[in-house]
Amino acid sequence: MVKAYLRYEPAAAFGVIVSVESNITYDSSGKHLLAPALEKVGVWHIRQGVCTKTLAPSPASRGPSLAVTSIASSTSSLIASGYADGSVRIWDSEKGTCETTLNGHKGAVTALRYNKLGSLLASGSKDNDIILWDVVGETGLYRLRGHRDQVTDLVFLDSGKKLVSSSKDKFLRVWDLETQHCMQIVSGHHSEIWSIDIDPEERFLVSGSADVELRFYTIKRGLVDGQPVSTIKGAENVNNGDSTTQNKWEVLKHFGEIQRQSKDRVSTVAFNKSGNLLACQVAGKTVEIFRILDEAKAKHKAKRRLNRKKEKKSAKGEAEVMENGDTNHGTGEEGNALLVTAPDVFKLLHTVRASKKICSISFCPITPKNLLATLALSLNNNMLEFYSIENSGTTKTLAIELQGHRSDVRSVTLSSDNSLLMSTSHNAVKIWNPSTGSCLRTIDSGYGLCGLIIPDNKYARVETKGGYALVGTKDGTLEIIDIGSGTCLEVVEAHGGSVRSIAAIPNENSFVTGSADHDVKFWEYEVKQKSGQGTKCLTVSNVRTMKMNDDVLVVAVSPDAKYIAVALLDCTVKVFFADSLKFFLSLYGHKLPVLCMAISSDGDLIVTGSADKNLKIWGLDFGDCHKSIFAHADSVMAVQFVHNTHYMFSVGKDRLVKYWDADKFELLLTLEGHHADVWCLAISNRGDFIVTGSHDRSIRRWDRTEEPFFIEEEKEKRLEEMFESDLDNAFENRYVPKEEVPEEGAVALAGKKTQETVTATDLIIDALDIAEVELNRIAEHQEEKTRGKAAEFQPNAIMLGLSPSDYVLRALSNVNTNDLEQTLLALPFPDALKIMSYLKDWTSNPDKVELVCRIATVLLQTHHHQLVTTPAARPMLTVLKDILYARIKACKDTLGFNLAAMDHLKQLMASRSDALFRDAKSKLLEIRAQHSKRLDARLETREEKRKKKKQKKSSDGHAWT
Repeated sequence: MVKAYLRYEPAAAFGVIVSVESNITYDSSGKHLLAPALEKVGVWHIRQGVCTKTLAPSPASRGPSLAVTSIASSTSSLIASGYADGSVRIWDSEKGTCETTLNGHKGAVTALRYNKLGSLLASGSKDNDIILWDVVGETGLYRLRGHRDQVTDLVFLDSGKKLVSSSKDKFLRVWDLETQHCMQIVSGHHSEIWSIDIDPEERFLVSGSADVELRFYTIKRGLVDGQPVSTIKGAENVNNGDSTTQNKWEVLKHFGEIQRQSKDRVSTVAFNKSGNLLACQVAGKTVEIFRILDEAKAKHKAKRRLNRKKEKKSAKGEAEVMENGDTNHGTGEEGNALLVTAPDVFKLLHTVRASKKICSISFCPITPKNLLATLALSLNNNMLEFYSIENSGTTKTLAIELQGHRSDVRSVTLSSDNSLLMSTSHNAVKIWNPSTGSCLRTIDSGYGLCGLIIPDNKYARVETKGGYALVGTKDGTLEIIDIGSGTCLEVVEAHGGSVRSIAAIPNENSFVTGSADHDVKFWEYEVKQKSGQGTKCLTVSNVRTMKMNDDVLVVAVSPDAKYIAVALLDCTVKVFFADSLKFFLSLYGHKLPVLCMAISSDGDLIVTGSADKNLKIWGLDFGDCHKSIFAHADSVMAVQFVHNTHYMFSVGKDRLVKYWDADKFELLLTLEGHHADVWCLAISNRGDFIVTGSHDRSIRRWDRTEEPFFIEEEKEKRLEEMFESDLDNAFENRYVPKEEVPEEGAVALAGKKTQETVTATDLIIDALDIAEVELNRIAEHQEEKTRGKAAEFQPNAIMLGLSPSDYVLRALSNVNTNDLEQTLLALPFPDALKIMSYLKDWTSNPDKVELVCRIATVLLQTHHHQLVTTPAARPMLTVLKDILYARIKACKDTLGFNLAAMDHLKQLMASRSDALFRDAKSKLLEIRAQHSKRLDARLETREEKRKKKKQKKSSDGHAWT
């Protein structure tokens, strides 16, 4: 009989406020901040300091969860997020739903930028390519190739007609999006360019790299009499008096440099919404804020600089005698018109200093009263900070930090009733509700390596709500935590080295600790009243000490409290009798130290996990090794049995959680989800869920479901996944050199071949085959009917009552818009001909004209040579030529008519009103903003009234006393 097991699925991930792989950004309203949280995007309500929504990919896609690597917000409620696998997802932030997934990049997405209208999205990637996406049509338009290294940033220019890209290849490229070619390459940087931005009026473009200065460019827009028009007056004379005709394709003109204060490389440069401030964030702890002076002040500053230069020259003497005896009179700036440069326009205002290294910054689009701007920072220690910038200085207004650990989670421990979860890190202990993921308590502590929640039973006599917990630290201390009050009651100097392991002794009010000082100590705890204190609290006392000959890494106690197992640094595990501490067994076999171990509930088995990547299952009766399993691709960090079973879970530095059968020595499940080393593991008493903690600072809960699975099926799935992971490589020519230089300014298809496109191609071929069989059946039925022998025709039930033509159209309509080109490219020529034979019928449906045109265009471009040489295709193409043009013209006329009608309505509304006609959407947003302000004002007045009432009551109470 084949045994079925119950599956474990990821249920919740908590503890991550912001991850370091991606940028943060505000939404269009300025009320919410979008922060990356590993594979999710958290939407934080800034005033409340609460994560109101989480944008996460559906769990339908099995396999490893991929980290968010870039985020961009549009002027509407749409948000784009790029991922490590090169995919881009478009989200509706109000609904919290994923609108579409766009696949095109072969490397992680490194930059995303919307145009001003929000209709176009540009994405840059580690694959050196830029892809332009049609957000409305949910499809890729084209791919721009030319950079020799990963694209780091993108900005739209000239109302979205041009795009500027920066790259690690040290060049800026200006792309003309109408002609889809690179029109200018800008050099000058000596190191990789990391960020670029333009001000809202499109006057300046700034680029930041590891160079000691920021480089500025003026932007030329349009042509007047064939000559480029500069956006900065006085900047067109920067050519040192050279009056030669300027290149009409030159969009970016060098404007000057500004020396930076910090020596670290630039990470982000960003202008605020009003365009009067520029922030330069370095890969350190500082952000330099520059004030952008207006034209009059900039000219005044330039004049003062010129005067100072003249004064210096006059002090040194009017002329200098050259080596050849000639006299060189001061020429240059004073001989020309007044020259405004970057240092005249950009003035250092403030420097923001954060407590930790800054990962990303974002200006709030809404500027509060009496402030210049509000700046949000994400730090590399899982924190968000908000600063208000004023003329006088910068002040920190808010920090979001309590919802997560500042560093990796080193241990997780569940309470006896599974209602509380304790986690430790380098400076804090946190108590969580494991079912909701909410943080209940945060207690400052030392570097906690292990923990234990005291069982709430008759031995502990815990009399406070919440109970007590013990934390073993790196400093060798034991911290006694009162969970109810969220305080550290006492710090006990327990060991001379770090406390590596704590294990409770079953059915007793005692526990045992193992340390790097070679000691194993036995402790007893009780709740008693200390002298001089009114309340009772937990106290611990050392009752026995066992000296070992090496560092103790792990201790484990058998469920019947008969044996104690001690793992040492010499790669062995020693088993002793717990009562007499006499030696019983030595488990020898690991090549590297044992980092974790567990004993089964019946006391029959002991499993050890080591840095040699192996799990070994031993019998506790004779100490024989039942099986050695190569379990993980890196060190095994934690292992634990499910209560009352021989099933066990193990976690390792390879980021995986694995579920094993210790009797059959078989791998049951592999759970993927963590983005870094997994350090620790805790299993509930009933085995209905497990909790893991990781170096990525997340705590994840995995729930047991009612869905059964079989080992053979899981093995097949793992083989399929291996095949699919190799599928991408199979699509590419493996013999093409990896460092292939892209064709200069080349344009290519936006999409890429994926498993989805291959599946879609197969479905279309199946639909064509079914439709062909059905057409043959219909033809045969017609022949029989003419002979008078025909019975009633029975259509194929698979076709769902559709005609053969409609059935094939349905299969094509079901293909994701972005995947259509790649799906059609994979079709063989005979099948492509079959589809083209149906196109004439499909054009009669006005809703499908756009789809039919796209299909026809792709097939004609792909199979042009074969179609030309195929006589049977000629009459079909002749018919399509006439029909398609007519249908497209009719569709275009309808759209034009509707646009003209809307324009007429706009003019009518404008003529009836004195005020200018505004876009309905912007007006609606304005009304909503005013409404929310009124609500906020009402709430504030209510709170003030409540405070006054409380103060009045308290004053009345004092008066009575």
